Amino acid sequence: MASQPHHPHDHSYKLLFSHPEMVRDLLTGFVKEAWVEQLDFSTLEKVSGSYITEDLRDREDDVIWRVRWGDDWLYVYLLLEFQSSVDRFMAVRVMTYLGLLYQDLIRQGAFTPNGKLPPVLPIVLYNGEKRWTAAQNVADLVEQVPGGLERYRPDLAYLLLDEGAVISDPEWSDHMRNV
Repeated sequence: MASQPHHPHDHSYKLLFSHPEMVRDLLTGFVKEAWVEQLDFSTLEKVSGSYITEDLRDREDDVIWRVRWGDDWLYVYLLLEFQSSVDRFMAVRVMTYLGLLYQDLIRQGAFTPNGKLPPVLPIVLYNGEKRWTAAQNVADLVEQVPGGLERYRPDLAYLLLDEGAVISDPEWSDHMRNV
């Protein structure tokens, strides 16, 4: 898989989201799910997003954070990918990045108290001119075949934050647009 060229905004977004306050605001402002209320934002910690794949090629995610969730030292990893153009196959890229992150966590022995891998929230932060049109789940990119084969189709979604859609949506107040 060829790496995507970096756009000028990519570096400024990486710098912006290298601050824990920005990650906290992103989660509290845009992820409207109960588990976010259980995060201990004082434990936000940036994690390396650089990996060597099994075939010894370098891969790099945009930004990865981990944060303590609840009373246990169970980490929720946040994979942030910054996009300034629509990538039709972004769901496949996110699935690849997630696989590389999990391989790295396995090598580190970074398991939950139950011996499982920690949960990951993949986020694509899009700032392009046109609205996002790409599939947000890899399952939508794989042809459905009846007769039992469909149960092997990958099913991985990412959270899309399309800045232009948020700005033009009247349901989002200025207070809600904290980031």
